Amino acid sequence: MNETRGSALRPLARVLTDGRTGPVLLFVEGAAGTGKSHLLQELADLPGTAETVRVRWRCGTDGGPPDEDAHRRVPTLWLVDDVHRADEAELLRLRRVLEALEPGSAAAVAYRPEELPVPGLPLGAPPLTYPSRLTVLRHRPAPWDEERVRRAAAEALEADCTDEAVRRLRELTGGVPRVVVDLLAVLGERHPPFTGTVAEVEAAGVPARLAELVLSRTHALPPAHRPVVWAAAVLGEPAGRDELIAVSGLGAAAGGDALLRALETAALAEPAEGRYGFAVSLAAPAVRACVPGPVRQDLHGRAARALGRRQPVPWADVAEHHRAAGDTRRWLGAVERAAESAAASGRHEQAVALLERTLATPGLPPRSRARLAPLLARSAVTGLRSDRTVEVLAQIVRDASLPPAVRGELRLDLGLMLCNQMGRFPEGWRMLEIAAAELREVRPGLAARAMTALSSPYWPGSSLDVHRRWLAEATAAADVSGDEPMRTAVLAGRAGLAMSCADPGAWELAKELPAEDTDPACARQAARGLCNTADFAVWLGFYERAEDLLAAGSDLSARSGAPYMEYNALGTRLLQEWWTGRWPGLAERCEEFVAATADMPFIASDAYVVRGLLAVAQGDWGEAVSWLSQRGTFGTEKLPVPLGATAAGGMIRLALARQEVEAAAEQARAAWAVVAGKGVWPWAAELAPWAVEALARAGDGAAAHAVVRDFSRGLGRSDAPAARAALIWSRAVLAETEAPDREPRDGLLRAAELYREAAAAYAELPRPYTRALTAEGAARCVLAADSGSGAGPGAGSDTGAGAGPDAGSVTGAGAEPDAEPGTGAGSGARPVPAAGPGGTAASPDPTPTSDPTPTSDPTPTSDPTPTSDPTPTPAPIPAPDHPATPAAIAELEDCARSFTELGAVWDAARARALLRTRLPARKGRPPGRPSHADELSPREAEVAQLAVSGLTNREIAATFHLSPRTVEQHIARAMRKTGALSRRDLAHRLGGTP
Repeated sequence: MNETRGSALRPLARVLTDGRTGPVLLFVEGAAGTGKSHLLQELADLPGTAETVRVRWRCGTDGGPPDEDAHRRVPTLWLVDDVHRADEAELLRLRRVLEALEPGSAAAVAYRPEELPVPGLPLGAPPLTYPSRLTVLRHRPAPWDEERVRRAAAEALEADCTDEAVRRLRELTGGVPRVVVDLLAVLGERHPPFTGTVAEVEAAGVPARLAELVLSRTHALPPAHRPVVWAAAVLGEPAGRDELIAVSGLGAAAGGDALLRALETAALAEPAEGRYGFAVSLAAPAVRACVPGPVRQDLHGRAARALGRRQPVPWADVAEHHRAAGDTRRWLGAVERAAESAAASGRHEQAVALLERTLATPGLPPRSRARLAPLLARSAVTGLRSDRTVEVLAQIVRDASLPPAVRGELRLDLGLMLCNQMGRFPEGWRMLEIAAAELREVRPGLAARAMTALSSPYWPGSSLDVHRRWLAEATAAADVSGDEPMRTAVLAGRAGLAMSCADPGAWELAKELPAEDTDPACARQAARGLCNTADFAVWLGFYERAEDLLAAGSDLSARSGAPYMEYNALGTRLLQEWWTGRWPGLAERCEEFVAATADMPFIASDAYVVRGLLAVAQGDWGEAVSWLSQRGTFGTEKLPVPLGATAAGGMIRLALARQEVEAAAEQARAAWAVVAGKGVWPWAAELAPWAVEALARAGDGAAAHAVVRDFSRGLGRSDAPAARAALIWSRAVLAETEAPDREPRDGLLRAAELYREAAAAYAELPRPYTRALTAEGAARCVLAADSGSGAGPGAGSDTGAGAGPDAGSVTGAGAEPDAEPGTGAGSGARPVPAAGPGGTAASPDPTPTSDPTPTSDPTPTSDPTPTSDPTPTPAPIPAPDHPATPAAIAELEDCARSFTELGAVWDAARARALLRTRLPARKGRPPGRPSHADELSPREAEVAQLAVSGLTNREIAATFHLSPRTVEQHIARAMRKTGALSRRDLAHRLGGTP
């Protein structure tokens, strides 16, 4: 039995399985479609009751079973449906059966209470005389909740429904199972196919079964009583008696009689006490569509007047009724009131939707367009626009009849939307420049707002000097205007620009923002200033200090009704969590943010980049490229400057890891040109180390030196801790890559010192991931120096130096594929593996495999790995008593632990691989490789972990300095030992293996 039906069904199960139990009568009442017949079928299928006779009886069809007396002496389950349709004779027969129920027998009697001839008495009058031994119960099937509707949708439709669509399904159908199933069937036949949106649910119409039911009940009323049902259909929601009668136009007496009759015939219901309407709100459109046009217009006019008497007035509903009544003047007046009310209470999306529909109406009077368009623009900038908003405003702004002040205001808001919400910077910049010129004389306050927007360095394009000039003009214009909200906007711009340039005075400017101002316009500008300043502070590396600004800005954005700024603050928080190592659940939070802004992907660009950087660290390179490329939603060249530099750093790191050195260098040149052109040097922090490595490994040492030099000069003495740490890191990369060409040992030790200095700087911020990457670089350089091996472009590391033909790079990429044999490696010795901050390089694999390594490797020649993979010659092990070696090994072990704790699978595997080449053999262990007959060897575990993370064999080979053939063998052995049938199955078998 389905236990979700409740405890009312258990007595029937007991009596049918125990013949000594007294009889049970269960009344099952519910409106049409609530699942009564389904429940009777469940009772018929009860397990353990095979000896019980089932008698089905559908009233109003064939008069019932021919000989009901024949079943009185044997255990019987009576399943009686549609009792509301039984005539007097059939009810009399049914009463006799129920009065004579014997122990071991039961009856379930289903009916629609709203259609009973005698309300409340399913068996008619007089009430049945129940025998004392008879247990009588009543059960009313509950409507489906949202979760049950979601399951039904998943079963019926191929597409997943959004939460909003499921909620709307539940609202329209009231959770009535039959109506839910019928509406889902309509959606399932939709062309084009259903994609799971609210709009599609609302456009589906009324299922035929529901429409026929409600229309037949309406038609059964006398014509004089039908207007009360029509009034309910026009209102579309339950209403009080007086309001419903007023809309019907029947008058108090006639309207009261009509309402009573409509309730008696179930044409209307009482969903809530004192509120009358349809039992299922989806029925209203079916009735409304059948009302004659002139009558329907009169009903809408009366509905507008009735709703206008409510407090507060639902202006959006009033506007819709005036529109349907054909009263254009009152419709537009109500639209304006509705938009102002929604915006004032922070419901900007409602205001935007209403104004979009209105302004898209053909033949709208020019004066009305001039009044409504600025309302749309303001709500769209403060809230969240749709693509349609931009289209509507772009069309209106071309109207030559618009007053210059109105056109300038529209250009201002349209420019802000294009830049902030759509990433169309060149177009938005031009719009803002024109707006500033148009408004300078007529609306200096709004001109100041346009100029302040142009002072933001966040967008690609103009240099820092241009932004500073615009800020000076904005300050002058705001002073002339005397407009306090615009003065606040300029102050917000000053604070943001100062913080982005690492000006210590930015913190004092942020304190001046009026966070407690009661003027909503000032509060919104203050919220913008706090959130933007917090974002710039996070880019500088002031994570703790930025927290207070971010919390204050988020709170003020919510209180002042500025959802766009709330999303901005959320993006800043994701970046902060990435850098400060708060990674648990971060990938899911990024994906939720992206899903919530699916129709406005540019707003979620922070989330895309953070999710991509996580994928890099976790070894899921395919996903990393997709996320860092914004999943194709828009070009990465449209990203704000600091975010674009960060995404470029990640992409360069991946290119180096894949040995695509020239491509990495080209990306580095292009990305560096954008940052250098902007002149906000702290924003180079996430790009510089990777750009230096790419250029150095591509043989363009002059360009690599120029990057470090320009970065250093640009920073000057500015207070930008993250950028200063990155500058030290970049110098370390340069020192490591150049070590083989000068004095290898001294050069490597100098690089190690720089790496340690960078690691200390990152630890202070704190940034645990980059601290571990730079600490790994220090350990790698010390081990390379103490082993007598050089390191450099051909030696590989994750950050620019290391060892081996494809051992990686110094900052996270692989080694130069055409490095000279033995470069920096010592005579005849395999070079020291390296993997630096970027974690792209790998170590050699000096430990022999348990299976013979193939003597040839058919990998295509385009692969930078060697064409043969003989058992490698182990690199020289530093003398155990060398003072630097134990400390470097301990440092490397600490890095591996840090990577593992963060979930940086790829980095952890690389660090462990390097460790295994440096740890001396354990005493007492027999010579040769330990046996791992039934369990994964350390190397197999490392390779398998990267394989299930998504790396290809070539990418794993680059990480561990193996050939792809050897990687393939490691994976094959891991699958054999775990019993996995595929890589996907291997992921399940490994479970939580780090």
